[in-house]
Amino acid sequence: MVLSSFVESFSQAERAVNGVVWGWPMMILFLGVGLWLTVGNGFVQFIHFGYVMKNTLGKVFKQKKVDDKGAVTPFQAVSTALASTVGTGNIAGVAGAIAIGGPGAVFWMWISALLGMATKFSEVALAIHFRERNPKGDWIGGPMFYISKGLGRGWKWLAVLFAIIGALTAFGIGNLTQLNSIAGTVSNVFISFSANPEALNIGRINLIVGIVVAIIMALILFGGIKRIGATAEKIVPFMAILYIVGGLAVIITHISSIGPVFRDIFTGAFGGFQPIAGGVAGFAISETIKRGISRGVFSNEAGLGSAPIAHAAAHTKDPVQQGLYGILEVFLDTIVICSLTSLIVLMSGTPIEWGMNAGAELTTAGLATVFGAKAASLYMAIALGCFAFTTVLGWSLYGTRCIEFLFGVKAIRIYQIIFVAMVVVGATMELDMAWNIAETLNGMMAIPNLIGLALLSPLAFKLTKNYFARVKAGEIIDEEE
Repeated sequence: MVLSSFVESFSQAERAVNGVVWGWPMMILFLGVGLWLTVGNGFVQFIHFGYVMKNTLGKVFKQKKVDDKGAVTPFQAVSTALASTVGTGNIAGVAGAIAIGGPGAVFWMWISALLGMATKFSEVALAIHFRERNPKGDWIGGPMFYISKGLGRGWKWLAVLFAIIGALTAFGIGNLTQLNSIAGTVSNVFISFSANPEALNIGRINLIVGIVVAIIMALILFGGIKRIGATAEKIVPFMAILYIVGGLAVIITHISSIGPVFRDIFTGAFGGFQPIAGGVAGFAISETIKRGISRGVFSNEAGLGSAPIAHAAAHTKDPVQQGLYGILEVFLDTIVICSLTSLIVLMSGTPIEWGMNAGAELTTAGLATVFGAKAASLYMAIALGCFAFTTVLGWSLYGTRCIEFLFGVKAIRIYQIIFVAMVVVGATMELDMAWNIAETLNGMMAIPNLIGLALLSPLAFKLTKNYFARVKAGEIIDEEE
């Protein structure tokens, strides 16, 4: 009785904190900092978008082997960052945002991404500017470094706060919850194709999944930043192409719906969408905006401070050069992947219980209109499995770097062993509350990071201005050629 009462009280407290972390004040802070960095950086993500694509995606097949043992290629760095950002939220989270906030949530997701490009650009540039070598020779950096080194000793507490939250968050949103999703999708495939689903031992299946993933994670994680980067650059393009192909198949099949869907997205963004199903007369504009912004931020992680930790290891000489990959990262994650999920759900004609929470089942149902129920289930298991596994991969690095900042390189191996062990735990336990706690911690990371970004914004503006002045003068030399 006492335990039950404690759990209920803790759950209520957690929901209250979550309401603040992902509430209106934080939404305004995310958008405000994003707008400030957009203006201060000269609208870099819009004015120089062509230059960004040419010098990021355009260089993917031109990059040479990096001789620096403590660094990875710029593309490996962005692949590692994308590994953590492109996760279950791109599939389940977006579908849920649409169901609760209506089609208009997609519009506000795009807005958060457009401003988030400048935020991620600045985070990455500052991470490169203030990075340093650790005793093992690896390049390390991120919010904890640009806060402590850029703002001085008086702000060290803020850097420590970020590192503590980051190390804890890696276990939640980057480990337990993702393994729970992987195990769940694998179990669903067995259930879908089994002649006698009731006879299946789901617990044993989940345990086997956890052990297999733990072994793979150990082999990659203990190999260091180079092995993580090499793995990420192979899996991330594969999973992105896989999902894009499936999404395009749904769009092409239901192409006649594209006009009405975009109409619903734009009118719904300002309260003009009136669903018939589910008995809901309409959506509050505030809820539509909040769901869209929070889902965009939660997906692309612009402002959370996680991705700069991966980018800090890039083999590059100029902070802004790597910052361009931050813009690409948000574009691919939200404008491409999240938009595909939105169109799969909305264009397929999948019945939606408006105003009610939903998840990957909506996306699966949309794919089923083209591929059939069983094939869609298998397809979704592969996609979610890749997305979730790469999220674990990326967050394993983030947690390691945070713990290293707090306790030094000697603490790395201990943290990694615990991280791998928790993979098995995540695959075999119910995690409803863990999802909520993980989401709360994920958002709490943004508070110290956004403060640091705002205070260091003049430096970010200076770096950007100087870089593009040198580009204009023809002084920038292509590092990869």
